[in-house]
Amino acid sequence: MTGPSGGGSIVPFPGRAPSQVGFERVELGRILDLYGRMVAAGQWRDYAMDFTRDYAVFAAFRRAAERPQARIEKRPALRVRQGMWTLFGEHGQVLKRGHELAGVLAPVERRLLRSVAD
Repeated sequence: MTGPSGGGSIVPFPGRAPSQVGFERVELGRILDLYGRMVAAGQWRDYAMDFTRDYAVFAAFRRAAERPQARIEKRPALRVRQGMWTLFGEHGQVLKRGHELAGVLAPVERRLLRSVAD
């Protein structure tokens, strides 16, 4: 189905739940903006995304052969409880949870400000 601007849009079948969780355009734009600034600061060099039925993950790597330095996870099932966004550190520790993506990304953005100031 093509809109008037020529861009395509996906329309799910009525009554059928999506088979996987994904990032909305605004969410992915915010994450990739941060990723680009971290690349420019020399902190990150690679990323990976994973989409499953229960969650979507964006992982940022310092080098391709390592564990991710940061992992941003979206779990819609936790929306009502502690928030659907989680930021994990390099060793798997939970750095921040929340209902808003901007608040969850704040620790990484603070680290970016420190690395630029040095």
